Amino acid sequence: MSEIVLMSSPKVSAIPVEECGERLADVRRTSFLIDARRQDAVGAFAHLREGVLGRLEQAQERLPDGFRFLFVEGYRPPALQREYFESYAQQLRAANPNWSADELRSATSRFVSPPEIAPHSAGAAVDLTLIDARGRELDMGTRVNANPEESAGACYTDASNISTQARENREILKDALMAVGLVNYSTEWWHWSFGDRYWALSTGASAALYGPVANWGPIT
Repeated sequence: MSEIVLMSSPKVSAIPVEECGERLADVRRTSFLIDARRQDAVGAFAHLREGVLGRLEQAQERLPDGFRFLFVEGYRPPALQREYFESYAQQLRAANPNWSADELRSATSRFVSPPEIAPHSAGAAVDLTLIDARGRELDMGTRVNANPEESAGACYTDASNISTQARENREILKDALMAVGLVNYSTEWWHWSFGDRYWALSTGASAALYGPVANWGPIT
């Protein structure tokens, strides 16, 4: 896609889901370093579909020497996704009282996906960043989960208002993840997914492989 298609677009929701039934795998049982900023009491955040996790492991092997991924968040229960969406929408509504319902939904989806199509709630998306050999986060231009307002749009993957070093680091992240089939949501440099509706639209697949998971335990 040459233009940014937001998660709220009808093009995304129109993609059918042909659920393949893959289980959610625990990322904490792998060699990935796990960040605690999105940790929840039951550990749902540290799960991904098996196929996504396998690709993420392949992507890490493609990183240059001295670089590693820092895993921030994977699966997000639908109720939590709705909470995030509605909370951010309220912030935007307060700052922009004249926006229509469609404008509000569109703007909200730059940062939080509508609950009914959210890649995180399908176990298909991962938020992550890069660290060096000493475990220090690299300069990516913004913090993970910086919204468009606080970052002046620097959270967009191809933003021009970031340093040369940050741009180079984003390219390293991008090259490794795209090589194994993951796609980026262009308003969030840290958000990558595989098998969800947005991935299907981005790659031309006829259907998504993963739909929303109501319970974070293994799929049966």
